[in-house]
Amino acid sequence: MILLLAYLLKIVNKRKLIKKSPTKSDEKKVSLPPLKHVIPIVCKTFVYVMLFAMYAPILVLILFSFTNATLIGNWNGFSLELYFDLFQDEEVLTAFFNTVIVAVTTGIVSTALGTLGAIGIFYSSKRVRGTFDIIGQIPVLNPEIVTALSLTILFVALGIKFNFVTLLIGHVVLTIPFVVLSITPKLKQLDPHIYEAALDLGAKPAKALRKVIIPEILPGILSGFLLSVTLSLDDYIITAFTKNPSFITLSTYVYGITAKKGALPPMLRALTTIIFLITLGMLVIVNIYNRKNNKKGGQR
Repeated sequence: MILLLAYLLKIVNKRKLIKKSPTKSDEKKVSLPPLKHVIPIVCKTFVYVMLFAMYAPILVLILFSFTNATLIGNWNGFSLELYFDLFQDEEVLTAFFNTVIVAVTTGIVSTALGTLGAIGIFYSSKRVRGTFDIIGQIPVLNPEIVTALSLTILFVALGIKFNFVTLLIGHVVLTIPFVVLSITPKLKQLDPHIYEAALDLGAKPAKALRKVIIPEILPGILSGFLLSVTLSLDDYIITAFTKNPSFITLSTYVYGITAKKGALPPMLRALTTIIFLITLGMLVIVNIYNRKNNKKGGQR
């Protein structure tokens, strides 16, 4: 959906550029058919409607996290009661902290392994690079249930008990391909001879990697880390198949309540608001850093 919106915006911008750049046909003042005036308006309207449809539920959720009404739609006045109740519910807090620990650990491990993998693939031969590019796309397109079942069968066959490590392995397997995909474009923007130049100037391979390559691809690394944390936060299928039964996360906690056809606790509105604001803050920080880094690159 996001790609479709971007494509429509691109069409509208192209039409604006065509209108701004005069041509010989423009000088003749030939009247345009009405359809060509309508298409940009329809595209813009569609984009705004889609944006509203995506973000309106989130805004409603945030709004009703500041009232103590049991049902969304009933406004009982401004209140922070749900936030106070949230920090007094041990089960929800346990699920929240477990989720954060898994997500952050997954982000660190996946980013480290994905960065090394992306660099290794980039500096491999053309044939090896092409092979790994195809292999790396398979986990992204592969249904998550297939990955979950495969890992479960593997752990059972090896006699490994389900615990935090098996859960972490499942989340790392899920997120590593996305980290590689985030870093690869930054590597392609590099001068292909910059690493060899650092070695020729006396730097050891590890130092050249740390001082030359990593700083240049850092925006991609941060984007990959943020993406892996986000994917891990709301994952349910792999979590349900690879975790210990006594270990709860937010996704399994919410599913457990809905499976019993019970009403979701109102305090979850406050919790999801906090998670959304934290994610939004991380996204803003990464974007600000990327813009500053792009400006420095342009000044060079």
